Amino acid sequence: MTKKLKWGVLGCAGIAVGSVIPGIKKSETGEVAAIASRNLDKAQETAAKLDIPTAYGSYEELLADENIDAIYIPLPNHLHMEWAIRAMEAGKPVLCEKPIALNAGEAQKMADAARSTGVHLAEAFMYRYHPRYERIKEIIDAGEIGEIRGIHGTFTFNNAGDKSNVRYRREWGGGSLYDVGCYPISAARLILGAEPEAATVHALISPEHDNVDMMASGILEFPGSVALTFDCGMWAAFRNTLEILGTDGRIEVPAAFVNEPHFFVYNKDGKREEQQPELNQYALQADDFARVVWGEKQARFTPDDAVANMKVLDACLESAYSRKRVLV
Repeated sequence: MTKKLKWGVLGCAGIAVGSVIPGIKKSETGEVAAIASRNLDKAQETAAKLDIPTAYGSYEELLADENIDAIYIPLPNHLHMEWAIRAMEAGKPVLCEKPIALNAGEAQKMADAARSTGVHLAEAFMYRYHPRYERIKEIIDAGEIGEIRGIHGTFTFNNAGDKSNVRYRREWGGGSLYDVGCYPISAARLILGAEPEAATVHALISPEHDNVDMMASGILEFPGSVALTFDCGMWAAFRNTLEILGTDGRIEVPAAFVNEPHFFVYNKDGKREEQQPELNQYALQADDFARVVWGEKQARFTPDDAVANMKVLDACLESAYSRKRVLV
């Protein structure tokens, strides 16, 4: 019988129900053994819908379940630190939805807890586990597009009518930078292998939505005079793109963070499409997590990476609300 990592899920959020739980079920290594909500009826309804054996009416009960090997946290952002630390203190590795926390200080406390308890903590940027990004880096490293001169990323969608959504609670970590801006930011850091030095962000702050940033456009200054320009939003038409511009060509990723793995390379030889395998990014994420937990591989992305990403988000948010350039 194949070894399985038994997952417990803290909360019934849409990302869990629609993407992560189905991804774990499709993975080679994982099974979802329990789900918890502060509302037992909701937990039982979700468990029945997704064929999850056990439902709990409190998060504490799930953390106390000795049969659970790892915890996935899709709770609102302001609850990430508390419940991740409580799970790690219960001896359970944690996959925490992005952004990992409300700020770098919280993220650092989570990283410290991972070190002190000796359990694995990972931030759920699922797109990073698809091999297309390794392929993109190979193309860049081979010199096909020359030296990188800039990166442009977008992630926008329109959900502004749902004013009760947790994304529109400022104290809970609402806003487009937290929700989707973190994707192009993390992607630029991944591709460049460097940290930005400063951020300048202009945002649409909406009083109708508890004064969160409903749209933000920004520039991150990286070493070597390279910049990421990006925009993110929750009150705009859907876009999900990444462009890497070089001196001799460019790479265009039309669906940068979702399960459409093709991309295009433009260089002196013309244009070609790179078609990557149709793999479930959430399943790949679960498999990578399990193999780290089992000691079969080293973590590709450590808690320190999550802290670094939060430092950039902190600077972006400060810039957006102060309308000033902010050092990272």
